[in-house]
Amino acid sequence: MSSLKKQSSSLTEKAGISSPEITNVSAINQIKNKRRQQPTAEELISGILSGNRTSLSRAITLIESTNPEHAEKANQIIKGCLAHANKSVRVGITGVPGVGKSTFIEAFGTYLTQLGKKVAVLAVDPSSSISHGSILGDKTRMEELVKDENAFIRPSASGENLGGVARKTREAIILCEAGGFDTIIIETVGVGQSETAVHSMVDFFLLLKISGAGDELQGIKRGIMEMADAIVINKADGDNIKKANQAKLEFNRALHLFPPKKSNWQPKVTTCSAIAKEGISEIWNTISDYFEMTKESGFFQEKRHEQNQFWMMETINEQLKSNFYNQPEIISLLEQNKKAVQNDEISPFAAASELLKFYFSKDTK
Repeated sequence: MSSLKKQSSSLTEKAGISSPEITNVSAINQIKNKRRQQPTAEELISGILSGNRTSLSRAITLIESTNPEHAEKANQIIKGCLAHANKSVRVGITGVPGVGKSTFIEAFGTYLTQLGKKVAVLAVDPSSSISHGSILGDKTRMEELVKDENAFIRPSASGENLGGVARKTREAIILCEAGGFDTIIIETVGVGQSETAVHSMVDFFLLLKISGAGDELQGIKRGIMEMADAIVINKADGDNIKKANQAKLEFNRALHLFPPKKSNWQPKVTTCSAIAKEGISEIWNTISDYFEMTKESGFFQEKRHEQNQFWMMETINEQLKSNFYNQPEIISLLEQNKKAVQNDEISPFAAASELLKFYFSKDTK
């Protein structure tokens, strides 16, 4: 009776598929060894220049790595691609969370590929300050664009980097340009009025807004508004069309209060519906007009030169910081000073001064 109950129990396991008795050990080892093999810098450069997406993705992963062992290889790849870069236009797109950046970029990117453009989207997702993780869901949101043969989407985590971009976005642009992409779109995390980093690496800065959410009040504030070369009020569809047109008037008034731009370009305000794909062509016409004007005046190239100088200084700062925090003696001394600061045995400023003094005296020996 007990055995009958045991057989009729819903918890009884059924026999599954057993593992084959004969296993090709050689084939398994070959697969494992292939996975362990890492392509050389020369192989990755060759792959990027020939338009291989896998090589491009692997190279970006390498330059984003914080492992010091990867730095030299990453620098070789950047150096090898540099001669083939600077042949694209770079468009930065920002806006508050919920403004529809991903939907807009998909509609905008699809429109550009239909014109025969090759589009690379470098999308930056915010990282959690608690878990330090990121969702990186941009490919999921851009279902149509991700299937396009003339588009490449690369999501990256912002990490602790401020300014709405990832730590190595600038280098990723170089690799994408070497890969043959003529239009680079950078989607920022949308942190509001501190998008200075993305502004320093793009040719055209587009600010997405929405109406009916109090967002038009931001038009009277300086900061990010002064950086924008165009303002686009998204979600101008259905019952929201009237509100979007009203917001357009408000932003136009606000822009006239700002001093003229160095480029002599007057920022444009327009409306669109990314989900209905309306108003997209007008936005590209505005961007094209900007490029035509700034290239004729020489401002386009002048801005590129200024950006190169800016990123040289940023790279120096980053490498000094990395070198400082990776010194074994500094790591040990830093922990001691942290405890001393917490116990009010020394001020934070004196502790910092002591650490820097030790670092520079050690470095000059």
